[in-house]
Amino acid sequence: MTLAVVAALHDELRSLLAHLESPRVEMRGGRTLHLGRLAGQDVVLVLSGIGKVAAAATAALLIDRYGVRSILFTGVAGGLAPDVGVGDVVVADALLQHDLDASPLFPRWEVPLTGRSRFATDPPRSAVLQSAVDEVLAASHPALASFGLKATRAHRGLIVSGDRFVSSAAESAALREALPDALAVEMEGAAMAQVCSDFGCPLTVLRTISDRADDAAHVDFPRFLREVAAEFSRDIVLTALAKGLG
Repeated sequence: MTLAVVAALHDELRSLLAHLESPRVEMRGGRTLHLGRLAGQDVVLVLSGIGKVAAAATAALLIDRYGVRSILFTGVAGGLAPDVGVGDVVVADALLQHDLDASPLFPRWEVPLTGRSRFATDPPRSAVLQSAVDEVLAASHPALASFGLKATRAHRGLIVSGDRFVSSAAESAALREALPDALAVEMEGAAMAQVCSDFGCPLTVLRTISDRADDAAHVDFPRFLREVAAEFSRDIVLTALAKGLG
């Protein structure tokens, strides 16, 4: 029984792989799974790929083949809420697929035959993750100043997912109007949450805000990912594991 740590992009996973003890590699379902120990816990680290199908397939593989006891998804997202800025960190307490619409047969956003549109993360584990976020963000980060960022904040709430990269002011405004409590938008979390719900597997989701999901998206995303987001993911995950997240 292990904890799975999943990311969508290579840099997000690479920062954690450097700390993996007694690593071994397995190939399953077109994915490279790294098994070992991280901060004293048995873990499997895996790149899911981008998008809802990739995330769902990865979750099913981890739960059914590897019997993981819980999943932590970490990565970047676009900020939606007015007070969620670049460099901030969001811990999800619920996830929703903003591009799912089976109306008029079912209400907009509702996953057909489930009666649900929002899938909750695991409250106790999310509380541990939130504590780790607060601890890491309380310390200064040398790369923030180079991006013109002075301070970062922690948030907790709804994250929405869809199979398109939201990068225009019009799209962002439409999402805020339709889902005013949504803090951030990305492309994987809600699909993974649906699969975890089906299997009864606890899920936590951690997202660093890389842009504002509009026309002012960050001009140097690769550098931000490498120097800020990936390091936040690494430090927060390692701190959360030390606090007992599992």
